[in-house]
Amino acid sequence: MHLSKIGLTQHFFLANFYRWVVSTNNVVGITMVDPCGIGPEIILKALKSSYNKTLNQFVIIGSYYALATVNQKLSINMPIKKISDFDEFDTNEDEKIQILDPENIDTKFINPGILSKEAGKACMEWVEIAAHLCLANKIQGMATAPVNKEAAALAGYVQIGHMELLQSITESPEVATMLISKNLRVVHLTTHKPVQIACDFVTKENIYNMIKLTNTNFINWGFANPRIGVAALNPHGSDGGLLGKEENEEISPAIKQAKEDNINVEGPIPADIIFNQAIDDKFDAVICMYHDQGHIPVKVYGFEESITVNLGLPLIRTSVDHGTAFDIAWQGIADNTSMVEAIKLAQNLITGSSLGN
Repeated sequence: MHLSKIGLTQHFFLANFYRWVVSTNNVVGITMVDPCGIGPEIILKALKSSYNKTLNQFVIIGSYYALATVNQKLSINMPIKKISDFDEFDTNEDEKIQILDPENIDTKFINPGILSKEAGKACMEWVEIAAHLCLANKIQGMATAPVNKEAAALAGYVQIGHMELLQSITESPEVATMLISKNLRVVHLTTHKPVQIACDFVTKENIYNMIKLTNTNFINWGFANPRIGVAALNPHGSDGGLLGKEENEEISPAIKQAKEDNINVEGPIPADIIFNQAIDDKFDAVICMYHDQGHIPVKVYGFEESITVNLGLPLIRTSVDHGTAFDIAWQGIADNTSMVEAIKLAQNLITGSSLGN
């Protein structure tokens, strides 16, 4: 299991976390991820926005120093309790937010708005910890604040995004990212690939597998007969082949094969039409062909509340749909809406409340 090019063996502190013995129910692990960004602020604000006597449903994984400093600096005034090992997690604690801090970063490297390989290393290790907690059923899902991919790369990570790292940890053969804003749900055939390379992934096999993966996940989430729409790659759905060959040679055959498997799928539908159709409740999910084709409609439709969820992982992982925003870190002006929605979705999936279908 190769978590980074510098190797799991050098992450010596992780060994202390493989001996967890406490089993809890319906706990969401919230990873702070890059402490130099807006993560600490939006987590505190998100939990304060729904502050009640159920705080034991959450455990933050990250830096106590960053959380406590932001808490005081911005006068958020949330009660915080530091734990150093998950077996210290108190299921009866209903007064304080509990934060699991493995103390894997010197506080001198935690500075708002400053890119740091030390922070990049620490934040990815927090994701690793949360993943192993999920796999051990110590927590039942994870909601993640934003990672800084440049910091992760500086720290030596090859898998610089959440999904790629979690896929490596879980050895999942096929995964996907789905963006959600209100009732618009968009699954991406490819994400962080140049457009020219992304087009090479528009094949019958890849599209069929993504349709099947989407259908399976939606059934698991409680949709009896998921309605899936598939976006075209080319303008106007290629106008019968005049504007490209992918629709006729790759996308349509994949849809035909999926229909033969009794999957409720339609397409290819031009991208300037299909997202409005989904918003009007024609589809439960839209499969798009590349990153911006899906991200643009989701963020235009509802930028602040847009979130992501991964398909194909043996664990629940939701996330905010924005970056670390170093330019406004620790200033009290970061919007926490996406963090709230990510936590809510993780809770819903854990408890079987689905995606609002």
